[in-house]
Amino acid sequence: MQEMVIYGVSFDVIGKQPIVLLKTVTGNRFLPIWIGHAEAAAILAKLQGSESPRPMTHDLLTEIVGELHAQVARVTVTDLKDNTFYALITLRSEASEIDIDSRPSDAIALAVRSNAPIFAADQLIEQSSIEFEQDPDDAEDTVSQFKEFLDSVSPDDFAT
Repeated sequence: MQEMVIYGVSFDVIGKQPIVLLKTVTGNRFLPIWIGHAEAAAILAKLQGSESPRPMTHDLLTEIVGELHAQVARVTVTDLKDNTFYALITLRSEASEIDIDSRPSDAIALAVRSNAPIFAADQLIEQSSIEFEQDPDDAEDTVSQFKEFLDSVSPDDFAT
């Protein structure tokens, strides 16, 4: 399992579908995950510090978890089957942890609200991530290469 960070949210040019781009904390591997428009908006809103006058779904879930004296310990993107990504939300309460099946988009939206770490399974990174050759600190060049990549890719390209 490798820790990931949210590198950005973009749109694929062909299908106009939102993509959240996760990057390995160590290394230069990127995992693009196609998500829904509502989930992309939820992730972006929190990343940009936007507040809504009433709790949105992911805000509500974060509040419920807290009121139950639990916390989101981590989220893990676990698999890709038939062009569908899978994830787990790990909740911790006192000394126990439970894993809950989730769409990665919902898990990531919850992670950004609860400051939980995001992980991806090693096998998933090995099979479905892309690696850019240049230094990840050269953000402008990385973004340019990623946009070129998005112009020519579809979710089917990540089928195993």
